[in-house]
Amino acid sequence: MNLLFVDSQTWTITMLGYAIVFVALCFLILIFTLVPKILSLDFKRLLRSREGNKNTGSKVKDVVMSGETNAAIAMALCLYFNDLHDEESNVITIKQVKRTYSPWSSKVYGFTNINFPR
Repeated sequence: MNLLFVDSQTWTITMLGYAIVFVALCFLILIFTLVPKILSLDFKRLLRSREGNKNTGSKVKDVVMSGETNAAIAMALCLYFNDLHDEESNVITIKQVKRTYSPWSSKVYGFTNINFPR
């Protein structure tokens, strides 16, 4: 292919395509580097510091629950999520289907018997 026959529109479309791909790759690199930093922020610490500044130095107290309360919540969640599924017999059966003979599906009839003279 001779480069003299390539017009200016072809070069414009080619360079525009390369530029779009390059900008998209830069955008993906930016997203992949910023998302872990955003996810690793300690939001609880930020909220405590904001609440502490609003209340002039008083800190937010953590809620302390007893072991019995935690066990009751865990048991209620376990029972709730187990009831979402239907009870199944866990028996897998495979029924053998007996098909009747049909000459339409027979491959033998596809061959023609031609008797050639010897």
